[in-house]
Amino acid sequence: MKIQKNDKLVMIGDSITDAERARPVGEGLFGAIGKGYVALVDAMIASTHPELKIRVVNMGCSGDTVRSMKDRWETDVFNLKPDWVSIMIGINDVWRQFDTPLMPHLQVHLEEYETTLDELVARTQPKVKGVILATPYYLEPNRQDKMRARMDEYGQVVKKLARKHGTLLVDTQAAFDRVLKHIYPATLAWDRIHPTITGHMVLARAFLKAMEFDGN
Repeated sequence: MKIQKNDKLVMIGDSITDAERARPVGEGLFGAIGKGYVALVDAMIASTHPELKIRVVNMGCSGDTVRSMKDRWETDVFNLKPDWVSIMIGINDVWRQFDTPLMPHLQVHLEEYETTLDELVARTQPKVKGVILATPYYLEPNRQDKMRARMDEYGQVVKKLARKHGTLLVDTQAAFDRVLKHIYPATLAWDRIHPTITGHMVLARAFLKAMEFDGN
């Protein structure tokens, strides 16, 4: 596994990462790490490889775009002194273009998205052992759907930056597309964004695969 003994992994993103985690830091007892894929990643690692003592911290924030995530990078990433950082952002950057089209100040278009994410990765890599970049996703199998097509453009940016910086890559859309061949989207997420626990398990498995996790 890429992450090694005593490493600290900070996982940051929007509401999908947040999943009702505790404030100010998503770590500790009573579900403080949240109810989503972060908790599942932590549980799989801790239950399978307890000897590694890997520390997983959830710093997701509901509603975040890459712009608002950048504003809290010092406090929510650097101040926590992680060994690894995973980033999954972009859903709200796209979504606001469709659900609030008359409020452009809430929208983060592709150029700003790429520039900001590129900057965050470049600033972070010298301070950590590794970065994990995850694509945003939309639970719509029709690739011609306007929001799905736009989300795929943002996903391509993440893939491009992963290649540029040599980070680990989690293709969350590809992971969901495999499941969407058999499960109707609303079964996984009523709004095609916020997944059930099954959807969160799809995400967790994709993250663990990228980490080269050995589940045996």
